[in-house]
Amino acid sequence: MNTADDRTQTRTDLMDPARAQALQAAMGAEPTIAAGDPLPPFAHHIYFWEAAPPSRLGRDGHPATGSGFIPDLGLPRRMWAAGRLVFHQPLLAGVRAERISRIEGITRKDGRSGPLAFVRVRHDIRQRQALALTEWQDLVYRPDGTDQSPAPAARTDEAIAEPFAPDTTLLFRYSALTFNGHRIHYDETYARDVEGYDGLVVHAPLLAHLLMGLAQRQLGELREFAYRATAPLMHHEAASLCWRDGVAWVRAADGRQCMVAEAR
Repeated sequence: MNTADDRTQTRTDLMDPARAQALQAAMGAEPTIAAGDPLPPFAHHIYFWEAAPPSRLGRDGHPATGSGFIPDLGLPRRMWAAGRLVFHQPLLAGVRAERISRIEGITRKDGRSGPLAFVRVRHDIRQRQALALTEWQDLVYRPDGTDQSPAPAARTDEAIAEPFAPDTTLLFRYSALTFNGHRIHYDETYARDVEGYDGLVVHAPLLAHLLMGLAQRQLGELREFAYRATAPLMHHEAASLCWRDGVAWVRAADGRQCMVAEAR
């Protein structure tokens, strides 16, 4: 069941274990999750789909702004900027969950290369009448023809560095599992010619998912995780997932920082 008003949207999902197993396989693990098992951090992104028909999609493959939850901001390009999660208790596979989403704020600014709109969305996910997860997502909308900001240099003092080599199969499978139609992740001609990227873009949530897994392996069950995307990573680039003292980051092969996060 899905309901919505101008600023609030409610969705429910049965949290199918088979979908969680597909996510495990896509991420390189054996598919073992069964009904009642805790889901990995960020696995909720493969649930609560917004399955809009083609008539309600924008040119980029996302549901068009103004046709649903996000209002029309007059800016065609969408970017995932940052997020924060507070884990109250584990989400369980195979147990019905409810997600209540609210637009907490829309801020317009003039950047170096033109107007920008920042949208902050809050999601509260409940299972069995108890709050399990609170998530904030920061989205940025911008006009065409704007250059990417210079990428910051990544730290090189990590205690742990794990290699990550994305490919088109992983990007396709992650897009399918999250029902993310954004063409920058699978349509290389669109990504290059319309949005100006140097290839297919690795999903910011996918990078966050990987960093959360790294953090969980160091800390055990996570209580809070916050991340910020700082530069896009392309499908043809190698990268390292880095960790030191509660901070995680993605470093591309050329040394730029693509994402930085803090975990506890």
